[in-house]
Amino acid sequence: MTASGPRMSRQRFILIGILFFHSVNTYMDRACIASAVDYIKRDLSISQDTMGLVLGIFAVGYALFQVPSGWIADRLGPRKALTIVVSVWSVFTALTGAARNAVQMLVLRFLFGVGEAGAFPGAAQAFFRWLPVKDRGLAHGINFSGSRLGAAFSLFLMPWLIIQIGWRWTFAVNGLIGIIWATIWLLWFRDNPKDNPKVNQAELDYIEAGRISDFTATVKSSFAEVFTSLNMSLAMVQYFASNVTFFISLTWLPSYLKNQWPNDQRAVYWSAAPLVFAAFANWTAGTMVTKLFNRGFHVGSRRATAIVGFALGVIGLLLAMQTTNLYLFVLWFSLATFGVDMTLSPSWAFCNDIGGANSGAVSGSMNMVGNIGAALSAIAFPLLQNEQTGSANTFFVLAAGLNVVAIGAWCFMNPNRVSDRKLSPAAIRKRFIAMLTSLFLLTSGAVGYKIYTSVEKKPAAVAEPNQMDANDVNDPNRS
Repeated sequence: MTASGPRMSRQRFILIGILFFHSVNTYMDRACIASAVDYIKRDLSISQDTMGLVLGIFAVGYALFQVPSGWIADRLGPRKALTIVVSVWSVFTALTGAARNAVQMLVLRFLFGVGEAGAFPGAAQAFFRWLPVKDRGLAHGINFSGSRLGAAFSLFLMPWLIIQIGWRWTFAVNGLIGIIWATIWLLWFRDNPKDNPKVNQAELDYIEAGRISDFTATVKSSFAEVFTSLNMSLAMVQYFASNVTFFISLTWLPSYLKNQWPNDQRAVYWSAAPLVFAAFANWTAGTMVTKLFNRGFHVGSRRATAIVGFALGVIGLLLAMQTTNLYLFVLWFSLATFGVDMTLSPSWAFCNDIGGANSGAVSGSMNMVGNIGAALSAIAFPLLQNEQTGSANTFFVLAAGLNVVAIGAWCFMNPNRVSDRKLSPAAIRKRFIAMLTSLFLLTSGAVGYKIYTSVEKKPAAVAEPNQMDANDVNDPNRS
């Protein structure tokens, strides 16, 4: 576009904003049940063990349907796909408030997880279709910052809302918000920006020119080729590592702070700090990816940002192990969370790079493995705690070690690497089936064991409804 040409429209920025609120909504819906745990146990006469099943069943539907939901987004397009999945999970969120027994609650939460599985793969496909390559890193960063802010905000909003209107109507309100978002999305978004009347020719030219990148080695490959490639395997490994660290912020951190510093009544509320740090990390990483890409460091924009993030994760975890001061611990753990969340923007941009038209399924595959790491993190944290002191230093060492492995993975991740085309279609198909089966079994085993461990716990007395169970401060599920 020349200086004398028509002014470029800015509809792609509206897309980023709409998907930001989409991300906020996903985590508010997840956090809703965590704040309502004690009320649900009381009103439905559900034991602590069964409540563990209710919380864990979400992970089953969410993890197992990542790839199918990503595939749907690729085939149907993000307009239909996100309209469907957001409507589905919003309906099941609202229906959660109508549950009358444990069986109904289990079924509804599983279906809620199935619906939410398509949230981020669908957004990835939308970004692929609407944004130039150089803008995708910042877009993904803004998108994921919404999930972190939504989780932090919900720590305070949901308990207040439950007190005002009751837990059943709180679920209904959350469901209604999702339906409103889906309606706006359906009316405004188009799979091809040229079909949106508010996108002028100048912006359309900018988008189309920017979508042509030097990452052409794998973009035209089939999903099976990409899925079984070295790039995809390394992407899964590093995303697994980042989830192991971050997931503690959504599961055990509130109770850990409360138990390690019992004399500080405000300790549990500091668990929101890492989530706020994570939100800023996504903005920082997205900006870094964009600036490096614009300066010609196309591969380095992804690689350098992620390596810096994982390095900060290692430093933060090691420093957190060295202190007995609450505020220093929160600071260092927030640094670790800031670091590992810096890896989200380059990770999802990398999936766009290697996935191309298959971005939904490719990013869903990576996210599925990440959720395996999240589930194993929630399982391993209490098992690795010191029985005498309650210290989680062993877990932090493990997480730091995984972050070092992730740094090594990023050293070899390259969107310009050519797929393994020398294999026959039959050989690729066999590798694809074998890998998908292995991931399915690993995912099922992880979430299944998580549910099993919740059943094995000794029953605990039901707390008063106005008292928050620190172990259930937030729903244990990531993007």
